[in-house]
Amino acid sequence: MSKESRQRARENARRSSGGRPADGPAAGQTSSAVPAGGTETGTTPAGTTPASAPRASTSPTGTPRVGRRERARAVRKVSFFERYRTLIVGVAVVALVGLVGFGLFSAATTPTFACSNLWEPTPTASPGPNASAQPGYSQPDMGNEHVAAGTKVTYTYCPPASGRHYNQSGAGPITARVYGPQDTIAPTGWVHNLEHGGIVILYRTDGEGATEAGQAALRELFDGYPPSPVCGFEPGTNGPVIAPFDDMAWPYAALVWGRVLPLDTLDADAIVAFDQAFGERTNPEKFCEPSPAPSASASASASAAPSTSAAPSVSPSDAPSTAPSVSASPAAS
Repeated sequence: MSKESRQRARENARRSSGGRPADGPAAGQTSSAVPAGGTETGTTPAGTTPASAPRASTSPTGTPRVGRRERARAVRKVSFFERYRTLIVGVAVVALVGLVGFGLFSAATTPTFACSNLWEPTPTASPGPNASAQPGYSQPDMGNEHVAAGTKVTYTYCPPASGRHYNQSGAGPITARVYGPQDTIAPTGWVHNLEHGGIVILYRTDGEGATEAGQAALRELFDGYPPSPVCGFEPGTNGPVIAPFDDMAWPYAALVWGRVLPLDTLDADAIVAFDQAFGERTNPEKFCEPSPAPSASASASASAAPSTSAAPSVSPSDAPSTAPSVSASPAAS
């Protein structure tokens, strides 16, 4: 048997016995091998390696084995999302915050109304010699429908003295006060003040009313404004609302429901006279009704009745007139 055959036999025997030589010799003895022919040799052939000496194992092909062959481990691949999770979540949060901010900014800056026409009144004929004063101009009615806050409303005429408007606390009617040029005040809010009988005074932001002196004059007008003409409400209850508005053909305008007083300058006396003539009389929703004027016939019959008083007679020059003047209410056009 050749040297290589004996080594392979020993290796096979070692593997079958769990790593130790089967029936191997005691320590200090030389190993013997049984030849293929059955003859036992008692000595180790020259050049052979004792069984107790370590030797490198070889594969059946004769290639030395470096070490124990290990099973290949499965490597789990990391997904793209797991690898960049923090970055993706951060970008998503920033995008969401930006989207919400853009929506809020758009909602705050998008106009809630539009105007089809800048209204300019048709000149009226000169009044007759005994006609009562009719300050301002009648504007075509645009209705008084209530809509939800945020609804965009298109007015046929601007500035609107009627039309659809908001009916929600804080949105319409709005607080009666002086609003500055930077305040965003829309007719969708203050048209509701008109519906309740309040007066609205408007000024353009490119005119005198937006200057420091103009703002001071508007505040002075508000602070000295008289109570409302019919209900007697104090200023700030429902009017006057003094607000910026650019969609009109004049520097100033005063409005009550259905009627507009154009103004080239801030004329406080003309505004108060306009309100006294039409305020709280033309609006569809009223908090109180104007007192009816006494008729001339009733006053005359009352004065013609015989007196039962024992008071001395008075001279004709001191007696009251038997035909009191009749205060005519302005026409609600």
